[in-house]
Amino acid sequence: MQLKENLSKRIAVASGKEPADTVIKNGKIIDVFNGEISTGDIAIVDGVFVGIGEYEGRNVIDAAGRYISPTFIDGHVHIESSMLTPTEFAKVLLSHGVSTVIADPHEIANVSGENGIQYMLDDSENLPFDFYFMLPSCVPATQFEHSGATLEASDLQPFYQHPRVLGLAEVMNYPAVLAADTDMLTKISDALKHGKRVDGHGAGLSPHDLNVYTSAHIRTDHESTTAEEAKERLRRGMYLMIREGTVAKDLKQLLPAVNERNSRRCLLVTDDKHLDDLIDEGSVDHIVRMAIKLGVAPITAIQMVTINAAECFGLSTKGAIAPGYQADFILLDDLETIKISRVYKDGYLVVEDGQVLPFSKEDNMKDTRELTNTVHFHEILPSDFQIVHPLNQSNIIEIIPNSLVTKHLIEKTDVCETGFFQPSTVKDQLKLAVIERHHMTGLIGLGIVKGFGFHSGAIATTIAHDSHNVVVAGTNDTDMAFAANMIRDMQGGLIVVKDQKVIASLSLSIAGLMSDQPYQKVNFKLNELNEALKAIGAGSEFNPFLTLSFLTLPVIPELKLTDTGLFKVSSFEHVEIGAN
Repeated sequence: MQLKENLSKRIAVASGKEPADTVIKNGKIIDVFNGEISTGDIAIVDGVFVGIGEYEGRNVIDAAGRYISPTFIDGHVHIESSMLTPTEFAKVLLSHGVSTVIADPHEIANVSGENGIQYMLDDSENLPFDFYFMLPSCVPATQFEHSGATLEASDLQPFYQHPRVLGLAEVMNYPAVLAADTDMLTKISDALKHGKRVDGHGAGLSPHDLNVYTSAHIRTDHESTTAEEAKERLRRGMYLMIREGTVAKDLKQLLPAVNERNSRRCLLVTDDKHLDDLIDEGSVDHIVRMAIKLGVAPITAIQMVTINAAECFGLSTKGAIAPGYQADFILLDDLETIKISRVYKDGYLVVEDGQVLPFSKEDNMKDTRELTNTVHFHEILPSDFQIVHPLNQSNIIEIIPNSLVTKHLIEKTDVCETGFFQPSTVKDQLKLAVIERHHMTGLIGLGIVKGFGFHSGAIATTIAHDSHNVVVAGTNDTDMAFAANMIRDMQGGLIVVKDQKVIASLSLSIAGLMSDQPYQKVNFKLNELNEALKAIGAGSEFNPFLTLSFLTLPVIPELKLTDTGLFKVSSFEHVEIGAN
């Protein structure tokens, strides 16, 4: 009955028989369907556009000649990378014109499993922001490390009943798809049976591999790094997600593949973006600006973060200024620079002059003790980090600045009087350790890393993709042990230590990944950490914590470290520190 009454009211306003709740006047409407600018009054009823033409309303918004755009949609993002809760994340993104995201809670699921997914769903309720989720397909990501949880198809199945769950998130285990692995195929078929989408993660897949991938109804991919890879995905009917985040930056390389004939199959996404970058640069609005500077027509770029994303995920009432669509819109001062004047959600003002208006939300939170008590290991001693010195040469992880990829070096290393490896700040050969923190196994993986440039101290964090154990890098065992134990006492976060003193830290009490504090305070702490890194010798050419967090990911070449030891990706096997 309620839907019938709503439709009746909308029809009455659309036909001019009744006044609208709100009318927008004197604006230039961005028409994402025809790719042009139009004019006219826009009528809104109950948070929905109902007409474009000549209308009167109880409330009038004077656009004063500004452009009226649909609010933006980020089609693929990991909220945890911002280190914020969904509530705080929404505040940051709204100020950048983003009112909808499709998120993959892969990170928190690797720590807390179903409880982590439920937390993300609960905390994102009752906000002036639309959070949708894809269910993590690969938890754990690999079998070469210990994560906090394992999610099989049966664990995911109940979540498909939730109205904001849109499908299965990035299927990164291509070998499982190729082998028709029972659990993987069940995960995919469960999503399809519920009428949901399946996201891809086709890093390095050949055109032949893509045939297998798309035959399994995997319809999106954000891992293209060249224009030719992008074309191959478009050629096979996939939506191309063009990623530009904090680390992975693919826009310039992929734009040559985009033209007026295929642009409606392209999305702009962030994937992983840190809080300071979100505040300073923006979200997908930043990518829109970049695309325009690189020669993409402004409306085409806007389509990639509005109607294209909405259609990709079946969000039939989002992404356009048109009757029957949600009244989520932005007033833009300029179409070239995407300068945002005001942001409206469901017809109500939520951002003015860059400031998010205060909003409250119902507290839907349940008992979160399992999410805030996730760092478990015995007291670490400096001797736990001792590496028996190889007789000849050592296998070393070499950092490539601003890259997830590392090099595999073989170099001679120093030895101390007791016969163990001696870190060298002169050679820039530091010690690296990964401490299992989920199951009290006592496992500690040890290695040698080159490229941080620290002259003293140590750093540690519980952000360590994808299993998120504790990862520590340092110039000496004493500071490393102190940093690890402090991380345990904090129950997760980031820390910089020198001479057994904390120079700066950020507590991430929720699964060791997210802070329970307002985004302003988190950003302040991040700035303190950046200054502390300078005090131990870190340069400015790359982010040490970000780099450290990916040194543990054993699916990205070439040499990585997990809690089970040094791992060579090309041969997919563990190797000793000593090189033959």
